[in-house]
Amino acid sequence: MSTAITRQIVLDTETTGMNKLGVHYEGHRIIEIGAVEVINRRLTGRHFHVYLKPDRLIDPEAYGVHGISDEFLADKPTFSQVTDEFLEFIRGGELIIHNAPFDIGFMDYEFGMLQRSIPKTNTFCSITDSLFMARRLFPGKRNNLDALCDRYLIDNTKRTLHGALLDAEILAEVYLAMTGGQTTLSFSAETDNIDQEQQEDIQRIVRPASGLKVVYASDEECVSHESRLDLVQKKGGSCLWRIDPESEQIEA
Repeated sequence: MSTAITRQIVLDTETTGMNKLGVHYEGHRIIEIGAVEVINRRLTGRHFHVYLKPDRLIDPEAYGVHGISDEFLADKPTFSQVTDEFLEFIRGGELIIHNAPFDIGFMDYEFGMLQRSIPKTNTFCSITDSLFMARRLFPGKRNNLDALCDRYLIDNTKRTLHGALLDAEILAEVYLAMTGGQTTLSFSAETDNIDQEQQEDIQRIVRPASGLKVVYASDEECVSHESRLDLVQKKGGSCLWRIDPESEQIEA
C-alpha cells in the first residue's frame, strides 16, 4: 500500500479584467488570490488568501463579476509584497484550478514583471485543470462552477459574487466529487448528523499538538467482527482477513 502524501492546492484568482483580443492577461493584474490545502483528499485547514493593490483601475465588467472596488484595494499590499509567502504555500503541490490557463497566465505574468527570474509555475508545481476534466466527463454540457454545483448537489448559495477563497473552497468540493464520488464536504470543525447511507462527508482535519486520538474497538465490537468472519469463512471456505500474510501470498 502506498504511503505517499498527495498535497493539492485548490486555487482561484480575481483580476482587474481580461483582454478579449490577444493575450488575455497582458496589461491586467491579479487583485485577489484564494487557495486551500488538501492532503490525501482531506482539507488541512491551511489556506492562503490575500487582496492586492493592482496599480490600475478595475474594468467595470470585472467589477460586476467580483464586486471588488478600486477604493477597497487602495491600502492592500502589492503582488511583489506577498510573492515569497505565496510561492512557499504553492511550491511542490498540485494546483487544482478551474480553467487553469486563465489563472496560470496571470500568475506567470505577475512573476515575470517582478524581474526576479522566477520560472514558470509549471516548473515547480503540477497543474490540473478541473474545467478540462469536467468537459471530458460531461461533454456538451455547461461546466462552470455553478453548473457543477447543481450537478453534484453542492450548496453554493453563498456565492452571490465571485470571490477567490470561497470559489476555491467550493471547487475543492466539486473536484473531490468528480474524482472520488463524494457529494458533500464540510468546512466546519463540527460534523452534521447526516445519514451515512446517503452521503459521505470529508471533514477538515485539525491536528492536535499531541497527535491524532486512537479509538480502539470495544470487546462487543470485536466479538461481532469475529462472528461476521466466521460466517464469511463458512460460506466461502476461506476468509481473506484471517490469512497470515507471512505464510500465504495473494496475487492481485
